Amino acid sequence: MTKKPDAQSELLLSFYGDDFTGSTDALESVTMAGIPSMLFLEPPEKEDLAAHPHLRAVGVAGTSRSRSPEWMDTDLAPILEKLKALGAPLCHYKTCSTFDSSPRIGSIGKAIEIGQDIFGTCVPVVVGVTRLRRYVVFSTLFAAASVAGESEAFRIDRHPTMSKHPATPMDEADLRLHLARQTQRKIGSFDFRRMLKTDAAHDFALECAQNDLVILDTFDEATTYKTGQLLFDHCRDHPAFVVGSSGVEYALADYLTDTGRLPIAPPPAPCGAVDRLIAICGSCSPTTDRQITWAEAHGFHVEAVDTVALIEQGAQAEQALVQRLVALTSDRPGVVLHTARGPKDPKIAETLAALDRHGLQGADSSAILGGSLGRVLHAVVKQTNLKRTVLAGGDSSSHAMSAMHVKALEVAGPLVVGAPLCRIHSEDEAINNLQVALKGGQVGGDDFFGRAMNGDAS
Repeated sequence: MTKKPDAQSELLLSFYGDDFTGSTDALESVTMAGIPSMLFLEPPEKEDLAAHPHLRAVGVAGTSRSRSPEWMDTDLAPILEKLKALGAPLCHYKTCSTFDSSPRIGSIGKAIEIGQDIFGTCVPVVVGVTRLRRYVVFSTLFAAASVAGESEAFRIDRHPTMSKHPATPMDEADLRLHLARQTQRKIGSFDFRRMLKTDAAHDFALECAQNDLVILDTFDEATTYKTGQLLFDHCRDHPAFVVGSSGVEYALADYLTDTGRLPIAPPPAPCGAVDRLIAICGSCSPTTDRQITWAEAHGFHVEAVDTVALIEQGAQAEQALVQRLVALTSDRPGVVLHTARGPKDPKIAETLAALDRHGLQGADSSAILGGSLGRVLHAVVKQTNLKRTVLAGGDSSSHAMSAMHVKALEVAGPLVVGAPLCRIHSEDEAINNLQVALKGGQVGGDDFFGRAMNGDAS
C-alpha cells in the first residue's frame, strides 16, 4: 500500500463480513471508491483470484454475527488464516455499524481475540461511519434511527430498534465497556483530540503498543480521514487485522483518494429499471416495516409468509410458496413477502412457539427460515427468469444466499448507501447474473423497494 497500484499489484484489502448485508456494505464502499472487488461465500482459492486478476479487494460473506464463540474457534479462525495467506496488508473483520453483539451471540470480542492471535498485532476498532449516520465520540456509539432521511440520532443503548434487538440488544453505548463483557484483552481508546494532533501517528503507535485493541473516534470528515491515515500507517510494515464497520473502508478510501492512490477503476453506473421484483423480508425492524407499508401503498403485492408452515412442514410448505410466488409474478410487477411487520407483530410469538415445539430456539429462526426462503427464491427464479430481487435482514439473508448456491457477488451498480445492487456469480446458470440487493434492517428510505425496482441511485 506504499505506492499507487497498477495492473500487477497485489490485494489492498481482504475482509470477512459477519453477515451478508454487512458484507455487501463493505463491498460497495471499496467498489464505489474505484477498487475492483468481489465478495465470495467461501475464502477464495488461488484459482479464483487467477480467474479475476483485476481484483484488488476480496471479501468473504459470513454468518458469525449469529454464531457462538465455540463456532468462531472452529469455523472463523480457519477463514481468517486463509485471508491472511492472501497477503493483503489489511484484513478487516466487518461488523454492523450498530456493533450489536453479546458474549454468546456474535461476540466481537471473541473475533478480536482470534484475529489478534493470528496476525499478532494490536487491533484497531473503527465503528463510526458518517455516511450511515453512525458516530463514535469518546468511544461512545450514537446511531440515527435510520440511515436515510433526517431521523434523530440516539445513543445506541437508547436507540428505538437496537436497544430492543431480539437477539443482541445494545444496552451499553461505551464500546470499551461493551467489549469488556466479551474479552479479557486490554482495551485502549484514541479520541479525536489525540487523533487530530500533528504527532497522532506516534501517539497511536504508543497506544497500540500498550493495548490489545484500540477504539478510534469517527464522527466527521476529519476523524474519518485521519482514521484512514492511521490504518494505512498501521499496516505499512506488516499485515494487520482491524475490526469494525464499513467505516474502515470509507476511511481508507478517503485517505487513499486524497493521496492519489485511488481510483484504480471507474465505479459501476446505475443499473436501471426491471419489470418485476420480488423482495423477501426477514427483518422485523421498524424501518423495514415502513418500507413494506410504502410498497403496499404504491401497488406492490404484500403478503405474510406462513412461517409456522415452513418450520413444521418443510419442503411441502416451500413448494406451495413457490407455486404461489410464480402465480403472483405473472400479473403483479412487485411482490413483497415478510416474516413479520415490525418488532411487535404477533407472528413473532407464533414463530417462536413453532420453533419451541420442534426443540429449537429463537436464534435458530434465521437459519431455518432464511434457508427455506432461499430455496423458494431459487426455484422461483428458475421458473420465471426473474432478473432482480431483494433480501432484507442481515441474519436471514445470509442463510438464504447460502441455500441458493451463490459462489460470489460483485457490485452491479449503486442503489442506496449500505445496500448496492449486486450481481450473483454461480455455477448454477439459473441464478448466475441475477441482481440482488441485500438490505440490513436500518438501511434505506421508505421508498426502498420502489428504488430497487427502478434501479434508482439518485
